[in-house]
Amino acid sequence: MKPRHQHQFSLLQASENNPSLAQLMARQKASSVRLQAIEGLIPPMLRPLVKGGPFEDGAWCLMLSNNTTAAKMRQLLPIFEEKLRACGLEVKSIRLKVNRQI
Repeated sequence: MKPRHQHQFSLLQASENNPSLAQLMARQKASSVRLQAIEGLIPPMLRPLVKGGPFEDGAWCLMLSNNTTAAKMRQLLPIFEEKLRACGLEVKSIRLKVNRQI
C-alpha cells in the first residue's frame, strides 16, 4: 500500500480556499474585537460569564451564562454601544442570549 500524502494547512490557508469558512472567521474576529473593546466596562466578576457571539449585518450577540448576568448586562448596553462607536466598530444592535453551557 502506498503511503498517503498528508498536506497540513493552517486555518488561515484553509479559509483562503473556502469562502464560507473565510466568512465565518471574519464574523468570529468581528465579535472578538468588539468583546475586547468593551471588556473593561464589564464588571470583573461577570467577565467569565460573558462570551462574544455571532456578529452579522451590524447586529452582535453576547452569550451569557445566566439571567442575573443578563439583567446587569442589559443595563450596560447603552454604554457598550457608545464605546463600540467611539472605537469605530459598527454596531446596530446588541442582543443578549442566555446560554447556560458557557
